[in-house]
Amino acid sequence: MKIAVVTDSNSGITQSEAKKIGAFVLPMPFIIGENEYFEDINLSQEEFYEKLQTGEDISTSQPAVGQVTDLWEKILKDYDEIVHIPMSSGLSESCNTAKRLAEDFGGSVQVVDNHRISVTQKQSVVDAVKMAKEGKNAREIKEYLEKDAKNSSIYIMVDTLKYLKKGGRLTPAVAAIGTLLKIKPVLQIQGGKLDTFAKVMGGQIVKAKSIMINAIKKDLETRFPELVKNKEICLEVAYTNCRQRAEEFAEDIRKAIPEVEMTFVDPLSLSVACHIGSGALAVACSRKYVGKNKK
Repeated sequence: MKIAVVTDSNSGITQSEAKKIGAFVLPMPFIIGENEYFEDINLSQEEFYEKLQTGEDISTSQPAVGQVTDLWEKILKDYDEIVHIPMSSGLSESCNTAKRLAEDFGGSVQVVDNHRISVTQKQSVVDAVKMAKEGKNAREIKEYLEKDAKNSSIYIMVDTLKYLKKGGRLTPAVAAIGTLLKIKPVLQIQGGKLDTFAKVMGGQIVKAKSIMINAIKKDLETRFPELVKNKEICLEVAYTNCRQRAEEFAEDIRKAIPEVEMTFVDPLSLSVACHIGSGALAVACSRKYVGKNKK
């Protein structure tokens, strides 16, 4: 069977990169002022951060129903089945919407909810493409990815509290105190939900990075030791508008955890960036599919 893998731009996969991977990307819409934009279609990373910096009102939205179903129908003209891998249902309703829409496709569209976003979601897409090439059908790929849902971890250092306040995750009072004391929060995503992991006083970036490295290292040692031993897990770094700082952070991680491969150093998707702002850094780990040829 010919299996297509579809994801959304929350994965951080660009349209051009999707072609190289062998997948399809549904662009997520943004509302800026009164206009609608689509990530990597008529809104670049550079344009987005320019608008963010000038204080324009930016909000995210779900794709219109027709945008999703039209894409699926177009793909199914050339493919037998689709594996659709959206952003985690814990962070967006787009996953549940896709599940409802898939009910009208008679099983030819399998929607995966494996609680991933950004670089961990991207790894799931890469894994799905690999499984499809090995001959697995859409349902088999979905079952594997959902069974694998808990085998990932993300830690994010936020450079400013402004956008967490704007999104309603912080009260104005807490945000004001945090800004005054230069608190740099480290957030975590486990199972698809964003929570506070640590608070670094004095805005110390070095300390925040150290906390994240130690946290991901502990996860590898306590939660995923067998995956590390079998080389079935990888590290990923993501960032918002700070490429050089991200490369330096990635090098620090490689030195601290040399036994685990780092697969991606990528910009965070804009749907995440609009909630945390510029200057954020993230480290993640996720299980990777090693394939039939594993020894």
